[in-house]
Amino acid sequence: MSGEVFQQNLDDKKGSRPGGPFIIQMLFKEQVEMPKQEQILDTMKRHIGEVDCFCCDEKMAGVATLEHIAEFQDGKSPVQLFVMGCSSFEGKSFDAFLKSQMWDCQNDRDRIFEECHYQVMATDMLAGALAAQERADLDMDFTEALAELFPTCEAFYFQNSGKLFLAEDVRNNQISGYDRFIRFGVNVRFFNIEGTEDMLIDTVGMNTLYLPDLQYHFHDVDPNWIVNHAYNVASYILENNNPIQDGETVDGMVNGRMSSQIQWKCQYEEALIQPVREVIDIHMGNHASGGR
Repeated sequence: MSGEVFQQNLDDKKGSRPGGPFIIQMLFKEQVEMPKQEQILDTMKRHIGEVDCFCCDEKMAGVATLEHIAEFQDGKSPVQLFVMGCSSFEGKSFDAFLKSQMWDCQNDRDRIFEECHYQVMATDMLAGALAAQERADLDMDFTEALAELFPTCEAFYFQNSGKLFLAEDVRNNQISGYDRFIRFGVNVRFFNIEGTEDMLIDTVGMNTLYLPDLQYHFHDVDPNWIVNHAYNVASYILENNNPIQDGETVDGMVNGRMSSQIQWKCQYEEALIQPVREVIDIHMGNHASGGR
């Protein structure tokens, strides 16, 4: 766990807006060319289904997903996926706050930021109009297609969650279903509250799907238990399209395992730690900290 001290900053507006674009940064040691249009079409079809490549040059490739249709008041449109041409990358643009929560790549993080000087950005467009589960699957299918299209990619950074992964971990992923999105698109962060015995754990990334993030403010519990609890509850929320109402309860934990013998109350609140967003605050009974 990081020992650095960070200042709470709820004026920080850098976080992704609810339903906003899902943004992927692929990092490279050397410059990389845009794949040929035929290769993009073939790879996207295998991962995503029927697609149409409506633009492709060294600056940008654009694909319409013909099986994922966004519906609006004034009509319908296929969700679009964009891959930008290779550009320069500087690892020093990542501040200590972001780096402190990159749990999946701690041993390689600094090396990646020193060795990778190039990036390819990719994003979806209009996907906020899709149902949460459909979008979660589409964004992960897109991620897997990108990992195949760019074999020299060193690492994936998911802007919405703040997660950094070695590219091989993305390519070798064995998780299926909606938990793919929880794995890559949702980060569970950990903070010690300076000057107290209190800890805070929260999630980032659920609001991309218009689902609530989670927050725990507590003491005298192994934080690794709560990290696991947060991932389990986030998975439950996505799997069931958020059935949790304000004031309801979820199963708590006994000796590191979720148990129906203990119920923790859920309350919708503004997040205590940036980015500003709505969270489900989970009140951990005798272990809860702070006023509610």
